[in-house]
Amino acid sequence: MAVEQPLASPVPPSGDQTRIHNIGYRNYDGPRLGRAYARRSLYSQSLRGSYGLGRSVKSKVLPMLLFVVMCVPAAIMVAVAVATKAKDLPVEYTRYAIIMQGVISLYVASQAPQSVSRDLRFKTVPLYFSRPIETADYVRAKYAALASAMFVLTAAPLLVLYIGALLAKLDFADQTKGFAEGLVSVALLSLLFAGIGLVIAAVTPRRGFGIAAVIAVLIISYGAVSTLQAIADAQNNTGAIPWIGLFSPVTLIDGVQTAFLGATSSAPGAVGPGSGQGAVYVLVVLGLIAAAYGLLLRRYKKVGL
Repeated sequence: MAVEQPLASPVPPSGDQTRIHNIGYRNYDGPRLGRAYARRSLYSQSLRGSYGLGRSVKSKVLPMLLFVVMCVPAAIMVAVAVATKAKDLPVEYTRYAIIMQGVISLYVASQAPQSVSRDLRFKTVPLYFSRPIETADYVRAKYAALASAMFVLTAAPLLVLYIGALLAKLDFADQTKGFAEGLVSVALLSLLFAGIGLVIAAVTPRRGFGIAAVIAVLIISYGAVSTLQAIADAQNNTGAIPWIGLFSPVTLIDGVQTAFLGATSSAPGAVGPGSGQGAVYVLVVLGLIAAAYGLLLRRYKKVGL
């Protein structure tokens, strides 16, 4: 009886079978643009992203809508001033951002997480730090981009008011002075709000959590401080009103411009800080801005490891 033999496996040919294929990759021999170029590129892309530019149509809707909402009341005020031949604008330049603080807070809450949360969620931050950009470059670019976007948001309606005031033939010197004071106020506001928003958003990679947290800090703190100030005013404890204003970002900016920019305080009874208390307000604002920058540096040094 024949025995079935197993099939012999093919014997590989002798010798080294390694193959090297040239698929066309070449070394880059062009100029190295360095950290400054990378920092500028990150800044410009982050600034564009704050208004949805270069992104989907859906991403443009909310920031552009908020920008329009900020400017429309200013345009209406200008139209009324021109039509009625008023001798002054209905609202001071320094007061406009305080009135519209809800819209500003919503913008920060929506765009601060957009600026940093995706990098954290998809773990792309270490790629930025591989080369040539460093932690400080990333933080500065993101901070400057959001602060610039906020300055555009808050300064645009002031520009509308200023142009309208000139068209209404209001006093040029007074309007120019008021416009300059308003720009200083919104510049401080932009730096403070951008820092607070980025610090909160950098804590979590979840964009929804970041939005809720920023809204809570900015809007709830303002509501709580305003309530406490109203209680102090009702009890004739007006001396406590300026000190209570130290505990909300909105009232901090209001106190600084009341003390040094000739603005009318939005606190109950229009009780704002004096020059001495205003110095404390300035120190607190600058301290918060510096603290926000420091916390962001510490956060991204850990993330980039």
